[in-house]
Amino acid sequence: MLFRLPAFVVVCAAAASLPLAHAQSALASGDPLVEARETRAWLTRIQDAANKRNFVGTVVFSAGGTVASTRIAHYGEGRDQFERIDSLDGQVRSVYRHNDLVHTVWPQRRVAVVEQRDQMSSFPGLLQAGHDRVQEFYDLKPIAVERVAGHEANVLLLKPRDKLRFGYRLWAEKASGLLLRAEVLGERGEVLESSAFSEVSIGVRAQPENVMQAVKKLDGYKVIKQHQQSTRPEGEGWTLKASVPGFKLVSCVKRQLDIPGPASGTGEQALQTVYSDGLTYVSIFIEPYSAERHLKPIVTAIGATQTMMRRDGDWWITAMGDVPAGTLRQFANGFERKK
Repeated sequence: MLFRLPAFVVVCAAAASLPLAHAQSALASGDPLVEARETRAWLTRIQDAANKRNFVGTVVFSAGGTVASTRIAHYGEGRDQFERIDSLDGQVRSVYRHNDLVHTVWPQRRVAVVEQRDQMSSFPGLLQAGHDRVQEFYDLKPIAVERVAGHEANVLLLKPRDKLRFGYRLWAEKASGLLLRAEVLGERGEVLESSAFSEVSIGVRAQPENVMQAVKKLDGYKVIKQHQQSTRPEGEGWTLKASVPGFKLVSCVKRQLDIPGPASGTGEQALQTVYSDGLTYVSIFIEPYSAERHLKPIVTAIGATQTMMRRDGDWWITAMGDVPAGTLRQFANGFERKK
């Protein structure tokens, strides 16, 4: 999903508020060091706004003919971050986040899932991958100033330098840098999926009680606590035969499988590895093969999100990511069990 475009952590903040004409000139200078610095400045400003600004608004997501909307509230107090996301379509669901502790609550089913998630799961997720190589694989160009949800925004175009990744068009609010709209672009520049605030208030008063009080009212709920353990693919007997240019391993965890029915409680575990090029993710899930649950290999695409599933002996491998099918295939087919 959009608004989850990871990238950098270190940057000169003063460069982040450059006027559009100045930024366009700097990015067209031909000096790779200048261009890298300006790219980091723009993108870091977007992530800083998402982490440090208080905002409340409604986001509309569109992909593959499907439209969904969510209500998002984000508050920061010192080093603490609080977030609440309420689905506005389909089944009622709310997500409450305090730093890396996340509660996902389904009121109608009276079920709550509690888990630890790293900052890559935060909104919008930009700049969380922990490396600053985006400029090696994307060209960034400020192209316009437009209005989104009543706010003026700088429009940025990120064009990939190869066929392994999609392009992006981002709308960052001029005063704060908050990401107001984002589009994933296909090879011909077509919009594969989009996310945008339909309305948003920036700089609101922090109300962390909206998050903390809700997670204390779970009496009568079935509370499922998801435990995960950090690890490495090699330590679990897996290896990626050939690296995919630009993508680095940013997370690898082992977690208990939540299998309904007679298989529940068997103690089986799944391995999840996450790779990023600084702007998008590819996730690989590896779990024991089950003839009842894993019927046949699958290849699907909804908007920009590609999904591939296949069997590898006693294992079932699922790859997902907002990348071209060929890129995802390299990951899905590249994992092999070490002998």
